[in-house]
Amino acid sequence: MLLPAPARHLPGLLLLLWLPLLLLPPAAPGPLAQASVRRLGTRIPGGSPGHLPARASPARTPDSGARGAGVCKSRPLDLVFIIDSSRSVRPLEFTKVKTFVSRIIDTLDIGAADTRVAVVNYASTVKIEFQLNTYSDKQALKQAVARITPLSTGTMSGLAIQTAMEEAFTVEAGARGPMSNIPKVAIIVTDGRPQDEVNEVAAQARASGIELYAVGVDRADMESLKMMASKPLQEHVFYVETYGVIEKLSARFQETFCALDPCVLGTHQCQHVCVSDGDGRHHCECSQGYTLNADRKTCSAVDKCALGTHGCEQICVNDRNGSYHCECYEGYTLNADRTTCAAQDQCASGTHGCQHICVNDGAGSHHCECFEGYALNADKKTCSVRNKCALGTHGCQHICVSDDGAASYHCDCFPGYTLNDDERTCSDIEEARSLISIEDACGCEAKLAFQEKVSSHLQKLNTKLDSILKKLQVTEYGQVRP
Repeated sequence: MLLPAPARHLPGLLLLLWLPLLLLPPAAPGPLAQASVRRLGTRIPGGSPGHLPARASPARTPDSGARGAGVCKSRPLDLVFIIDSSRSVRPLEFTKVKTFVSRIIDTLDIGAADTRVAVVNYASTVKIEFQLNTYSDKQALKQAVARITPLSTGTMSGLAIQTAMEEAFTVEAGARGPMSNIPKVAIIVTDGRPQDEVNEVAAQARASGIELYAVGVDRADMESLKMMASKPLQEHVFYVETYGVIEKLSARFQETFCALDPCVLGTHQCQHVCVSDGDGRHHCECSQGYTLNADRKTCSAVDKCALGTHGCEQICVNDRNGSYHCECYEGYTLNADRTTCAAQDQCASGTHGCQHICVNDGAGSHHCECFEGYALNADKKTCSVRNKCALGTHGCQHICVSDDGAASYHCDCFPGYTLNDDERTCSDIEEARSLISIEDACGCEAKLAFQEKVSSHLQKLNTKLDSILKKLQVTEYGQVRP
């Protein structure tokens, strides 16, 4: 559309006054010029596109898109630019439009599996410069944009939107099907009033699942922009006074299409771990054994043993890094779950330390005992030989004599007595002599029996006497048997 000369040639002073206003924060212009930041949501085919909350991060400079490609991950889109090249758009201004398109492309991840781009050029006629499946390389795509030439006739915006809907956003032209959940986005750039009906065709495009952004330049008709754009209008309608500053809007679209990841950028301020939640959002977490403080960024070591949340059945032990481990009382072993304990049979395992006998007391405890003739020492584990003669439990009638070895002993009799067959009691020797008067010395058989009996008794007496003499000698000279 041809504009009056005064409108096309603003005085230099007026242009200088406008430029600072155009660079003000987005809150300064009116609601239609306000470039609110919005994230793309999942589009439901045939319905309204979903919207996520607006970003609060500041706008980036126009040339930061290419530099930030490594940290800026855009969501895959099927993106179609619908650009006005009517008579009112001068060649230099049309070059600005192409630069605007190229700078948005710079901020996106371009590829067959990422964002695909098509351009629809229109005036009185409509020309699809290239389809969504024509280029999958960013550099080739930008070169194709640079080669576009203006059509230089009228302004058929409705026809351009219809062509994009029916020919550019098709599976044959490279658009991905409804099951892919890839958003379909169109950005229409115009500087005048449409010469055809846009209300109905734009409504059809939006109903088909296309999200429409309308960018107006110079004397663009605001009502027409609002009829074309998706809702909410404050997020889909943009306005600039001249093509000379249209490039500034590329940063707005970068923030709209691109998620800036604070975890990758290193701006998260998390003390331990930064976790990306998608769409530029993140949250902080702490290493094991630590808890997130109230500021949601820093971490403090957790004393889980003191908190009583450790789950240990018997003993909780804090480790130096803020973590903990479980242990068991003596006589118990830690089960495979590392929290519960089982009673340990130390007598069976051989870890009891008893010198003689280990006795299980149940519940994993035990005590030590000694063999007969031994006594348990103060350490409750080792044993010492016990002197039964001294204890008075020997059972000897006359004399108890300790022997070598494991607390053994034997019984003896005083002089004039002989040890009986029970090895404990004693009899007087005079009993042997009484046998002489009892026997009949007249008979031969009686004589022989008497002699044998006397010999036997004398032998026993001699043996006992020898033993007694030896003991008396030991006692006399103070010799002590080992």
